[in-house]
Amino acid sequence: MADYHPPVRRVDLPGIISENPRIVGIIDGVFFEEAAVGHREVLAVLKAGITVVGASSMGALRAAELEPFGMIGIGEVFRMYRDGIIESDDEVALMCDPVTNVAFSEALVNVRITCRAAVAAGAVSQADADVIIGTGKDLWYPDRSWQRILRDSIPDPVRREEIARWVHENRIDQKQADAREALEYIRKMVN
Repeated sequence: MADYHPPVRRVDLPGIISENPRIVGIIDGVFFEEAAVGHREVLAVLKAGITVVGASSMGALRAAELEPFGMIGIGEVFRMYRDGIIESDDEVALMCDPVTNVAFSEALVNVRITCRAAVAAGAVSQADADVIIGTGKDLWYPDRSWQRILRDSIPDPVRREEIARWVHENRIDQKQADAREALEYIRKMVN
């Protein structure tokens, strides 16, 4: 049996320790509107003998930072943080509806990975991908959308529409893929 909670925030984990679960999975978390889950909170869960798995977003970030202390990281986003390919926490940041958690913006890490796929598929040049990623990086995370990024980075409207169509058909949501991978990893751990 699993219990699912909203994105983790500071002060959520101490209460989890008293429930004594075998595993805590951290996927997403708040960081702007409320205090992010702290390193010491995660370390306290680990010290209590509870396995902590992180992926996708805040989980990937904390896992990359706390892997030497026993936190388990899963997925590509975790690997990118761990290996220093990305560093900023705004790579995974999204603006979400506070009730439904539906995203209103695009995570920069998803833009990076989609651009990587577009280059591999020959849909964009590496130079175009670099400009697209740079434009996304320059935007404040709530303002990041494919429409805005492409509008600001690709001046030719015909080319912009070609890229937008490719993205619409092939966009990679790495954060979602990593979350699923982490849930499958946890499922296998408990079975």
